[in-house]
Amino acid sequence: MATAAAAGLPQRPARPGPRRGLYVTAAILSVLLALVSLAAGVPKALLKGDVSAGLHSHMGLSAGLVRFDGPAEVAATGGLIIGLFWQPLGIVAAIGFTMIGAVGFNAKAGDYADPATRGNAMAPAILTAVSVATAVTLGLAM
Repeated sequence: MATAAAAGLPQRPARPGPRRGLYVTAAILSVLLALVSLAAGVPKALLKGDVSAGLHSHMGLSAGLVRFDGPAEVAATGGLIIGLFWQPLGIVAAIGFTMIGAVGFNAKAGDYADPATRGNAMAPAILTAVSVATAVTLGLAM
């Protein structure tokens, strides 16, 4: 069996060490983010649980918007996992999962100023940072 070099075809260079480390980091971040997005998206899609009720009552979001947000988060899960094998999709999924809208809704509701709700309101801000880190590391690992 002829190798690519023997056949005169261009060879794909092996991943250098630093890029392999970036890929491992991106894979860990992608899997963690995928688990979080799946755990957050399924109850919203089904309009079950405290989060869906809280988004409806505290934030004033309609049931349709909450139900739309759930499948979008579940789709991000698939994109993040497939993105481990095809990085452009993983980058798009990580950027799409950013919780900037959730941070804005929490700020509008005054959750960051209220010590009683500040802890729960920090989750979207932290997930936004993880989403950006995932997209950057996937991009650098390409």
